[in-house]
Amino acid sequence: MISELCLFDLSEGVSVLLAHDGHIEAPNWHPDGYLIVNGGGRLFRVPLDAPALIPIDTGTAVRCNNDHGISPDGRTLVISDSSVTDGSCIYTLPIGGGTPARVTEQVPSWWHGWSPDGTRLTYVAARDGGPILPYTCALDGSDERLLVGGFDHVDGPDYTPDGNWIWFNGERDGQVDLWRVHPDGTGLERMTDGPTVDWFPHPSPDGRHVLLLAYPKGTKGHPANLDVALCLMPAAGGPGRELIRFTGGQGSINVPCWSPQSDRFAFVRYRL
Repeated sequence: MISELCLFDLSEGVSVLLAHDGHIEAPNWHPDGYLIVNGGGRLFRVPLDAPALIPIDTGTAVRCNNDHGISPDGRTLVISDSSVTDGSCIYTLPIGGGTPARVTEQVPSWWHGWSPDGTRLTYVAARDGGPILPYTCALDGSDERLLVGGFDHVDGPDYTPDGNWIWFNGERDGQVDLWRVHPDGTGLERMTDGPTVDWFPHPSPDGRHVLLLAYPKGTKGHPANLDVALCLMPAAGGPGRELIRFTGGQGSINVPCWSPQSDRFAFVRYRL
């Protein structure tokens, strides 16, 4: 398998930053000009000006999955890892690497978003044998709150840049659409209702757009290596437009991937 780490410029289209003979996933974009990806349980930094996979020291966390990200101030890395717990657990560590500090007391928990003021995280988790649903907690793991219930499965919660909404993909009655809700759990709105199976919404930093991954009709879960599309829709809702089709899915845009200027985003596509 070849993993192509790509950049999509909203004006100029797609370019390949790095082609890796192996499996990498889920780019984040750091304001200092590099991406962070995961592969083989580890995390890597990829400089935009000299693309290469540079390992990040994550201490005892050596089974990192693709749910990782960067704090609003760029100083802290958040990871989801199952090295020492029976299920994915959320940790934070310095952006350059170091010792992980545990956040979530209960597992499994998969990180997906950081509030713009830096004080809270949003993630998905299964609690007490129930379905995977969206939660928030304080940065130290305290004050865990169920964001909203009533779904069979939820993934990908991500804050808007003004902090007023959390977007996520939610499954009800076999249909997966994008939704948004206020961080206090009020004002739930369905934002897509079309034939595609929509996952992983990411609001742009300028507040104008939401990037999403569209699976073919009838797709179950979020598998890898399908014919998928990345689409862009207005943040206020309404019809979106397809940007690019490729082989991907799981691993392509699981976590926030926009550039700070909102003119580009990163994604991964795969050649089998």
